[in-house]
Amino acid sequence: MEMLYLCIPIFLALYVFTWHFLHKLHNLPPSPFPILPLIGHLYLLKKPLHRNLSKISDRHGPILFLRFGYRPVLIVSSHSAAEECFTKNDIIFANRPRLIAGKHLGYNYTAIGTAPYGDHWRNLRRISSFEILSSNRLQMLSGIRSDEVRTLICRLVKNQNQVVEMKSAFFELTLNVIMRMIGGKRYYGENVGEVEEARKFREMVSKAFRLAGTNMVDFLPILGWLGLKGTEKRLMELQKMRDSFIQNLIEEHRIKGSKCERRPKTMIEVLLSLQETEPENYTDEIIGGLMLSMLTAGTDTSAGTMEWALSLLLNSPEVLKKAQQEIDVHLGHDRLIEEVDLAQLPYLRSIIKETLRMYPAGPLLIPHESSKECFVGGFRIPPGTMLLVNVWAIHNDPKIWAEPTKFKPERFEGEEGERDGLRFLPFGSGRRGCPGEGLAIRMVGLAMGSLIQCFDWERVDQQMVDMTEGHGLSIPKAQPLLAKCRPRPTMVNLLSQL
Repeated sequence: MEMLYLCIPIFLALYVFTWHFLHKLHNLPPSPFPILPLIGHLYLLKKPLHRNLSKISDRHGPILFLRFGYRPVLIVSSHSAAEECFTKNDIIFANRPRLIAGKHLGYNYTAIGTAPYGDHWRNLRRISSFEILSSNRLQMLSGIRSDEVRTLICRLVKNQNQVVEMKSAFFELTLNVIMRMIGGKRYYGENVGEVEEARKFREMVSKAFRLAGTNMVDFLPILGWLGLKGTEKRLMELQKMRDSFIQNLIEEHRIKGSKCERRPKTMIEVLLSLQETEPENYTDEIIGGLMLSMLTAGTDTSAGTMEWALSLLLNSPEVLKKAQQEIDVHLGHDRLIEEVDLAQLPYLRSIIKETLRMYPAGPLLIPHESSKECFVGGFRIPPGTMLLVNVWAIHNDPKIWAEPTKFKPERFEGEEGERDGLRFLPFGSGRRGCPGEGLAIRMVGLAMGSLIQCFDWERVDQQMVDMTEGHGLSIPKAQPLLAKCRPRPTMVNLLSQL
C-alpha cells in the first residue's frame, strides 16, 4: 500500500512533465495548467461558458489549446485570430466535429449544419443560398412576415397598458413566420387550423430546445460504454418525432400540389418542384433536413435578439425616442413600416447591430474542426482540432470597442456593410457563415421597427429591466421580459383600422 501511495504522485509528476514537454515541442498554443488524465480541461468549464472561456483567455492569451476529454480544442477570443481562421485557413476549418446531436438530429451528419465540407455540403449550401434564402425568395415571402407582425401589433393593442410577457410573444412570432414560409401553416395564437397537429409541433419544438447542445459523451466516450446514454436516447426519440412531422408535411404538399398560383410558393413547394427535375439533389431527406435546420436556427435566435433589444430600449428611453423620431421623419404617420423601409433607417439598424454585439445569438460559434494541420497566430494546430470562436469575447474586447458594456448604437453609425477585420461577426464568417443572416435581419428589423413606430413602451415598475443572462446556447435572458405599451397618439387612428 505504501508503494502505491508513492507511485501515484510519481506517475502524476511524470504525466505533467511529459505533457508540458510535448506541448512545447509541438509548438501548440498556450494551455492552462494542469491538464488532468482522462478529463483534460473539462474541470475548468463553468456556465455561462462564453464568459468562463473569456476569463481563461484573459489569463492565458486569446489563442488557447485545451483538451475536452479526448478532443483537442482551439479557443479563439480575438478578432485577428478569428480572421486568420476564416480567411487563410477557411477551407481547413470548414468541417464540423462529429457530435452526437449532429448524428441524431442532423440525419447522420448530412444536414447543412453538421455535414462535413465537401460536395454534399456544397450542394446544400447552394440550395439554401439560391433557392430558399435568396433575396428574391425572401422578398416573395415578405407578406408572411408583415402579416405576422401585424397580428402581434393587434394583440398588443388589445392588451394595451397591461403587462405582456414579451419572450413568448416574440417566440410565437418567429415560429409562425418560419412555419408559414416552410409549409404554409401557423401553430400559435388564434386561427390555428389543426389543433392536435399544432400541439405536437409545440411539443417537438420544446424538446428540441431542451436537448440542444453538446453531450458529455462527445468528450468522454467511456460514459457511453458504461451505458450512460440517456440524452442520446432522448435525441433519437426526438428525431423520430421531427422526421415524422416534416415527412407528413412533405407528403401533404406532394398530394395537394400548388393549387393556388396567385400566392407565393412555400419553401417545401419550391423544393418539391425542383425534385421533379433533379431528384438526386432534392431527396425528401435533404428537403426535410433543410427545413428542420431553418426551424431550429431561425426561431429562438431571432426571438432572443428581439427580447434583448426591447430590454435595452426600455432601459435607455432616450435611444427609443431617437429611433421613433427617425421613423416618423422617414415614414410619417399614415402607414406602417415595411421591410423595404429598413434601408432608410440607419439608426434602427444600429440598434439591432448593437444588440447583436452585446448579446450575440451565438456567443460561441457552432464548432468547426480542422481537416489538416495549420497555423494560427504562429502556433501549430493539429488536424482534428475542434475550433470554438468566442464571439462574445471579441464583441466585448475593450481594445477594439470603447466602453463595451454600454449600450451605444451610435458606435455603428457610418459603418454600413463593414466587418472591419471580423471584429463584429454575430452570424459567423467564411464558408460556414450563417446562410440565414438576410432573413434574420429582415425579421428582427421589421418587428422591432413596428413596435417602436406603433407604441410607447414602459417598464412594469420603476426598476431597470433585469439584464441577467440565463444558461443556454443563445444567451437567453434569465428572467423573461415583462413590459407595458400603449399606442402612440400619432398612431391611434392608423392602428384602429387594422
